[in-house]
Amino acid sequence: MTIYAIPDIHGHAAMLDKALARIEADGATDADEVIFLGDYIDRGPDSRGVLDRLVAGRDEGRNWTFLMGNHDRMMLNYLTDGTATDPAVKSAVPWTHDRFGGACFRSYGVEPSGRGRPKDLWEAFREAVPQAHQDFLTTLTYAEERDALLFVHAGIRPGLSLAEQSQDDLIWIRGAFLESREPHPWLVVHGHTALVAPRHFGNHIDLDGGTGMGRELFPAAFEGTECFLLTRTGRVRLEREPLGPQETPPWE
Repeated sequence: MTIYAIPDIHGHAAMLDKALARIEADGATDADEVIFLGDYIDRGPDSRGVLDRLVAGRDEGRNWTFLMGNHDRMMLNYLTDGTATDPAVKSAVPWTHDRFGGACFRSYGVEPSGRGRPKDLWEAFREAVPQAHQDFLTTLTYAEERDALLFVHAGIRPGLSLAEQSQDDLIWIRGAFLESREPHPWLVVHGHTALVAPRHFGNHIDLDGGTGMGRELFPAAFEGTECFLLTRTGRVRLEREPLGPQETPPWE
């Protein structure tokens, strides 16, 4: 069985369609699993369209698995009780700000700066978001283990078992995880930290090539621990390139 992974879509429904077409062109069967790494919303122009496609595929019975991303949890928290901030955002910028949820609001026809009281905006957004989308966000998982692979949105806290990992780390972590050169119990496959293109760092693979910034969305195919990017011309092996002990990581 091939496992496919699709990293951060960030509201780019057209790019999602292309990624799914590449998986189909790769010869995926009903037995092959597609794991979505989270951050389906925000930044791009069509968060609603992305969730429409994901919910439709799930309801059609496709073998799709959906992880929670930090942006998805901010949307869920806001829909649940109007919570607009997350402690992991050190600047305390709320999700209702253009930096985070502004594009998502507009994809549902709600202008975040056009409401008087915070409660008015919350009520307008809850009314605009289909119940199927709200229910979908409650079903997202934080980690999926597949033999020697671990799929998460952001990464893991090195040295802890999967049961000991915090949900916050799984969707927000960067420094301690990205800077670790030690082997983990699995090859960790994640997104969250945008690079210019996906890279294989030996103990982890970062598939986020910056779709949220308008760059290409690369789905990946895994045969065991071998990773292949699905490009316009077919499969390209993602070669391992572990960082040396003194090399500065590319995300800093």
